[in-house]
Amino acid sequence: MTDAITVRDAGERDLAAMSELAGRLVRFHHDIDPRRYLLVPEVERGYERWFRTELANADALLLVAVAGDGSVAGYLYGRIEARDWNVLLDAHAVLHDILVRDEATGLGAGRALIEAFVARVRARGTPRVVLHTAVSNERAQRLFRALGFRPTMLEMMLDLEAPQG
Repeated sequence: MTDAITVRDAGERDLAAMSELAGRLVRFHHDIDPRRYLLVPEVERGYERWFRTELANADALLLVAVAGDGSVAGYLYGRIEARDWNVLLDAHAVLHDILVRDEATGLGAGRALIEAFVARVRARGTPRVVLHTAVSNERAQRLFRALGFRPTMLEMMLDLEAPQG
């Protein structure tokens, strides 16, 4: 993987790489708190089906960071959403997923993906971007803060079943 990173819209040819990264993201979160984050069998196949559907959705944005050698260094998935009364949020974009391969860390791929996403949703007149991040994912939070994101909500969970293990 070389140092030159470019960001482009994802296409059909990127689905396998994106789905593999999405599986890593799911496992990362599941490892943090298996009672909060689900992990289903064949999660990569599920993501590939979902991403294929989202490629045709005008409100979905799927981006890839591509290294100089042409390999997918990372991906971002987000959507533009209307007013959501459940979370008291007017029109917005949601940055759902972002993950950069370990070997591409430090090359600016994460920053480039977020900046490209923000530019695209801003150009469409979207007034705000929201995201969720695991409380323990301080590294990601530093990047989000550096790009102007601010904390606004803290999710809390009560386990109603006895903890396993």
